[in-house]
Formats: sequence, C-alpha cells, structure tokens
Amino acid sequence: MLPDAFRTAGSASFTEFLASHAPDQLPRARAEHTGALDGVTHGTTIVAATFPGGVVMAGDRRATMGNVIAQRDIQKVFQTDEFSCVGIAGTAGLAVEMTRLFQVELEHYEKIEGTVLSTDGKANRLATLIRGNLGMAMQGLAVVPLFAAYDLDLGVGRIFAFDVTGNRNEERTFHSVGSGSLFARGSLKKLYRDDLTERETVTAAVQALYDAADDDSATGGPDLARRIFPMVAVVTADGFHAYGQDETAAIADEVVAARLGAPDGPSAPLI
Repeated sequence: MLPDAFRTAGSASFTEFLASHAPDQLPRARAEHTGALDGVTHGTTIVAATFPGGVVMAGDRRATMGNVIAQRDIQKVFQTDEFSCVGIAGTAGLAVEMTRLFQVELEHYEKIEGTVLSTDGKANRLATLIRGNLGMAMQGLAVVPLFAAYDLDLGVGRIFAFDVTGNRNEERTFHSVGSGSLFARGSLKKLYRDDLTERETVTAAVQALYDAADDDSATGGPDLARRIFPMVAVVTADGFHAYGQDETAAIADEVVAARLGAPDGPSAPLI
C-alpha cells in the first residue's frame, strides 16, 4: 500500500510535495554531496527569438570542464510540456535535474488541477526552482535556464530570462544566456526583424550561435567533421517541435558555406 503522503490531497506543486516528504531528492540536496567543485561540467550558449506565430530556441552542443571540452554533443534544449521548452546554461548536472523536476512539476499540476498551467504560471514555477538553488549558485554551481513558450491565451511566443536569485524578466523579441550570450545577442541585434518567418528565425539563431563560437571558446560551432550541429526547437500553436538532424544540418551547412565568403556573417542594412 502507498504511504499516506501519496493518498492525501495536497498542493498542486510537485516540488512542494518533494520538499515535504523526500527533500533529499531535490537537485540542491543532491548537490550538497558533490564535494569539491573540480571537474564540474558546464553548458554554454542558448538563444531564443520570437516570430509571428511562435518562438525558436537553439543551443550549441559543447560542454566544458574548465578549459577542457568535456562533451561535444550535449543536449541543452528540452521540451517541458506541449507548449514550452527550456534551454540550460551553467552547471550541467544540476541544470538537467532541475529541468526534469520542472517537467514533472508541470505534468503534476495538470493532473491535479485538470488544466494546463498558464505561461506566466510556468515561468513563476521555474523561478521558484532556480531560487531554491541559490545556495549552490553562491558556491559556484549556478543554473541559469532560458524559458520559451507559446501562450495559447495571447496567441504569441514568449521568452523569459532569469538570474540566479530566480528573478524573471520577459524578453519581447530575442535573448541569449551562457558564456557566449554577449556575442550571440550582438549578432541577433543586427539580424532580427519582427516579421521573420520561422525558417528565417532559425537561420538567425544558428548565425548567432556561429558568432558566439567565433568569439567564445566555450561555445561550440557547427562540427562538420563529426556532423554535430546546434539543437533547434520551435514552439507554435501546433505545439513543440524539435528539428531533426537533417533539418538543422541543412541550415548549418548554408551558414557555414556563406561564411567562407563572408567570415563575419551577413550585414544588416543601415536604416
């Protein structure tokens, strides 16, 4: 028979349930037993941009361990429910744990309440999870995800950025997080328009990741020899869609081919 905790009505928050009955299973509790911080793997650059009808999120595939490449094909973009996704930057192990917990949090709420949590509600729940990791962030184990969703009520794609304290800010057009975010954001500033198609927005995101990799050693560019390309996902009224290897490779190959003639990338027209 299940323990009483599982048969008693309570909060719609799975995180609160876990904190009450199995706190050792929370990501921050597991991290307390990691010991020294040497050898911790970090994820790097994530970009997101809206377009009429949805939002695109893309991430490079490199994970670093100090000045060493720890992994060349890490997954950094995750579906969190039918109409949202998260891109992770920071301490990779904690970020993946937090993402999994967030996925369960949204599914648990839907089962308990019989309805989907609003987009703002999802962003608030993620902010709470990030705030719970503040102690570990102060010790150097920071997790800074980027959240993107299609808002069914408003009919638009939305992007939310956070800091390590859980403070959330909505970004109306595009945003980037991670070690190469400064360069990626600068690239998007010259490429982004509010009338881009989905394909053009994806291309702009891949261009931004290319520029980030060009200036940030922790960000991985397209690996033509190993055929490793950025992860790309789009969220629209039809739901979440992760681009396949062939789809992403075709766009990345176009970007790389164009860079052979223009290494600094496309130029935006002066207005």
